[in-house]
Amino acid sequence: MTSPLQIRRVDPFDTAEHNLWWRTYAEANRADMGENALIWTLEESRTEMQQRSATTARRTYVALRDGAVLGGGSLALSLKDNVHSATVGVTVPPAHRRQGIGSALLAHVEAEAAAAGRSTLRAETAWPASAPADGNGEPGIEFARRHGYALALGDLQNRLELPVDDAVIDELLVDASGDGYETHSWIGPVPAEHVAEWAALDALLDIEAPTGELDIEAPSADVEDYRADEAMQAAQGRRSFGTVALAPGGRIAAYTQLVVSGDDGNAYQWGTLVRREDRGHRLGMRVKLENLRMLQRHSPGTPRIYTYNAESNAHMLAVNTRLGFQTTGRLGELQKRIG
Repeated sequence: MTSPLQIRRVDPFDTAEHNLWWRTYAEANRADMGENALIWTLEESRTEMQQRSATTARRTYVALRDGAVLGGGSLALSLKDNVHSATVGVTVPPAHRRQGIGSALLAHVEAEAAAAGRSTLRAETAWPASAPADGNGEPGIEFARRHGYALALGDLQNRLELPVDDAVIDELLVDASGDGYETHSWIGPVPAEHVAEWAALDALLDIEAPTGELDIEAPSADVEDYRADEAMQAAQGRRSFGTVALAPGGRIAAYTQLVVSGDDGNAYQWGTLVRREDRGHRLGMRVKLENLRMLQRHSPGTPRIYTYNAESNAHMLAVNTRLGFQTTGRLGELQKRIG
């Protein structure tokens, strides 16, 4: 007789419990995406879950049978904005799929979100570039569809092998001179004179970039909250590289950020945004090139950069193509309304 499945919330300060959750998360993602599985490392995830955040409440769960962990779940609740929504996740390694474990986990996490007053649920699932563009036949998207989640936005995962020759960067910069604008770059926390504008632009990214059918609003642009996230990134061992383009009056016209993981060594492209009134000067290309040059000079061992862009964002995809990025996968941003 099969023992009943138990679902338990994980204590992030319990090392053994968190490790068990993380192993299911990592194993499931590697099975689906192979070498291009972008996985938060064990210590990065532990640090995030232990953060006393003023902006996001995070929870993780494990599904157990006879003491063995068969799958994991996650829930993130925004506390200052988008309080109508929650981000949910379910990860089940292949050996335990098609046994109702993922469905039980999802039902539990959805009930927790509903109890917190959330009416819109968001989730993500990834599949390789070699699979059909719509993900047909891929386990993550098929599972999501069966449970009422619709594709709200499709993204491309792209990878750039490093280093890029300086001559290539110089050649591209000729076409991205951005006359009248100056660039300023740094490593680590955003300088005090720029942090308020940077945080505001970073918050705008969620609604200025293509959002498809996603039901979202701009997140908090509070400087104290942004500094708290920077402190968490430092605790995770991550290293941030930032570049801005400054308009003649000194305000930030464009920004970009690369973050290098202290564990896996890869660089990840985070936000890039040009203000509406400053578009048309190739500033997106310019700040990305200057930031790439700085990364290569100060982190020469970084082997590659990963980035995600909405498939509808033709301009940024064209910028990435000129830099040499290659498509390695797809990401589906999913949505379900429960109230």
